Amino acid sequence: MLTRRDTLSIFASSVVFAYAPAWAETHDVWSLEILHDALNRDLARLVDIRRPDEWTETGVAKGAWPIDMNHPRFGERLFAARDLAKGRPVALICRTGHRSGFVMGKLREANATGFVDAAGGMLGAPGLPGWIEQGLPTVSKETALSNLPKELA
Repeated sequence: MLTRRDTLSIFASSVVFAYAPAWAETHDVWSLEILHDALNRDLARLVDIRRPDEWTETGVAKGAWPIDMNHPRFGERLFAARDLAKGRPVALICRTGHRSGFVMGKLREANATGFVDAAGGMLGAPGLPGWIEQGLPTVSKETALSNLPKELA
């Protein structure tokens, strides 16, 4: 039997799948459930903006491109990720959503499009379970870095 949450999740996922680029333009904060489904269907890309020591500690979301927001070329690399996404939304994830929310604020101020925020981050925030708590797949830092496109290195 489907719960209300299941029904809402299915509905929200169908909205993303049917209208991913347009939907992302007006909804720039996505639940981790919606994001994970979109990643599985190749409708989005994910960038982990945390520090390398955090990637080591928790691993990196499977399929995410690790791009440290403290890197001197962070902005250049972030926009290169958007270019590589070829019209798919690029979700930003950090530890709890604070840093990704900050970056999203700056992107909004600059009228930059094509980015969304992953609500809850890797470890969660008050009332929002994170990627790890939800049991979503992770890979080692080394695996994530080895899968990083050369344009983002």
